[in-house]
Amino acid sequence: MKDKNSKQLSKFTRRNFLAASASAAAGASVLTIVPNSVLGAKEGAKAPSDKLNIAGIGVGGMGGGNMRQCQGENVVALCDVDSKKAAGTFKRFPKAKTYKDFRVMLEKQKDIEAVMIATPDHTHAVIAMAAMKLGKHVFCQKPLAHTVYEARMMKEAAKKYKVQTQMGNQGHSSEAIRLMKEWIAAGAIGDVTEIHAWTDRPDKGPWYANFAARELPKGTPPIPKHLDWDLWQGPAKERPYHPAYHPFMWRAWLAYGTGALGDMGCHILDPAFWALDLGYPTSIISEVKHHKPELADQAFPIASTLTYQFPARGKMPPVKLVWTDGSYKTPRPKDLEKGRRIDASGAFIFGSKGQIKHGSHGAGGMRIFPETKQKEYDPHRPPKTIRRVKNGHMGDWIRACKDGKPASSNFEYGGALTEMVLLGVLAMRFSGQKLEFDSKTMKFTNFPKANELLHIKYRDGWSL
Repeated sequence: MKDKNSKQLSKFTRRNFLAASASAAAGASVLTIVPNSVLGAKEGAKAPSDKLNIAGIGVGGMGGGNMRQCQGENVVALCDVDSKKAAGTFKRFPKAKTYKDFRVMLEKQKDIEAVMIATPDHTHAVIAMAAMKLGKHVFCQKPLAHTVYEARMMKEAAKKYKVQTQMGNQGHSSEAIRLMKEWIAAGAIGDVTEIHAWTDRPDKGPWYANFAARELPKGTPPIPKHLDWDLWQGPAKERPYHPAYHPFMWRAWLAYGTGALGDMGCHILDPAFWALDLGYPTSIISEVKHHKPELADQAFPIASTLTYQFPARGKMPPVKLVWTDGSYKTPRPKDLEKGRRIDASGAFIFGSKGQIKHGSHGAGGMRIFPETKQKEYDPHRPPKTIRRVKNGHMGDWIRACKDGKPASSNFEYGGALTEMVLLGVLAMRFSGQKLEFDSKTMKFTNFPKANELLHIKYRDGWSL
């Protein structure tokens, strides 16, 4: 679908956009939704003002699914640099105005109250920051950012601009993750000192090509007519178009994605990060395997293992967290009964009185093991004290936008989780080197070279 506003782009510079952002942030309060009851409507009726005006940015693939979950609201605008990939979502919401450039959309369309972002990782931060500066509520897919610095800045910006936010790690709104946090807090497995987490990606399955590159791109194929390649690259260093990057394999490349750990870690490590209040690690060390040596400075490894060390937190002891992916395998615990299935992605949590296993996406399949210990514990389950999410992860964000009470994985939490995960992603670049991290200064204290990768230089015309 052709962007009717493309001709306006030349008149709209980045400087103008940032000026508009700053002005709006300084002089305008965050948009609010007028309750139905204020309008005097009958109880149970849904007034137009009860609906949120939502815009979607990156609406093919996962973003299309996110927008389907917004169908009960007012979808007023849709933006995507690939009109072919976004065509289904454009068709689903025929009343929404369509754009290619999110900056043009935010500058032109004043009725937008909230923004859903599901673009590749490298553009999350610049889009989310632009929206928050204008007082828009933001839902952003995981991982929240592409660099450690971006994650920290997004967390701080959400607080500064007083907007309601949510990261797209949907398992954080599940029942299982809440049960696990309640059980661990009640001492179900005693003091936790070690976690082993894993995923079979990028080594196996249909997702292989999404996370692991086997060859450097060759040739310079023509850019498809339905794709604005310059906008797709966003703040990343300019390079020729190649289908090895878009539409499917961008996660595998350092310039655009965050690999298997960056993507899956926000699901798999979420339960332990929350239940144990892990915060930031004090050190990380990695070991990685690449398909070819020449891919090491361009693509993520085809297999990695990392060991994080976390300090004591209050009465909780220090924790060692070991992550494995690809051909590196997590050992089967001796207390896990023979024949018990191990998920393709998941974690084992080891305590002084017992152990917990769970799968991906919010502690799915969470059980104490061996099963005899689960049955012994069942009569002593603690009361449910954590707020339950009634309308799903996206619904929880929409609710937050309306009532002002934070969503389950808002940027305060999601930013910290992402930062922890991305520290591991960064550590993969220095296989075998122990990196010691100071979270207060956001610096590696023993290996200054690693500090150069806490953030990257954006292309001219792009900034946070």
